[in-house]
Amino acid sequence: MIAAESVIGLQLETAVSSADARVEDDVVARVTRNVLAGGRTALPAGTRVVGSVVLVEQAGKLRGSPRIGVRFHTAVTDGGSEVPLVTDAVYREGPGRGSGSTRRIGGAAVGGAILGAIFGGKRGAAIGSAAGAAGGTAVAMAGDGPPATFQPGAAVTIRLLNPVTVTVDRGRPDRR
Repeated sequence: MIAAESVIGLQLETAVSSADARVEDDVVARVTRNVLAGGRTALPAGTRVVGSVVLVEQAGKLRGSPRIGVRFHTAVTDGGSEVPLVTDAVYREGPGRGSGSTRRIGGAAVGGAILGAIFGGKRGAAIGSAAGAAGGTAVAMAGDGPPATFQPGAAVTIRLLNPVTVTVDRGRPDRR
């Protein structure tokens, strides 16, 4: 039996992105190191582990960060047996949009104010600033930021929430 709270290292085989993933999409990974139970290998390195996307959040147009979450639920042994797992979800967050949007809007407002002042004095500066801010807002809202991703080959760690019963070969104990 693998104890609850055990931590298992995985290497992803599936690419997952908040740009195109949907909740319940399959995700596949492999165990990176032998998982021991009672001094014997319960899940050997290379064991296939299957999970699902559990969260997909896009960034807001002006603020926020995209997020994606994956939860692994099944280990598939070499013999094809499926071992149910109950694990914590693993999350990735993409880069935030807030500061970049602020820079675009602010930069456009300053640029508009300068051009307005050159061509129309104080009144032109006020009008140019408003027009520049509006243009900067349009640019910020039009673009999509980079998504949150899990890349193939990425290392992730899962934590078991419940014990897992696995049939273990009664041969020699494994050495670490």
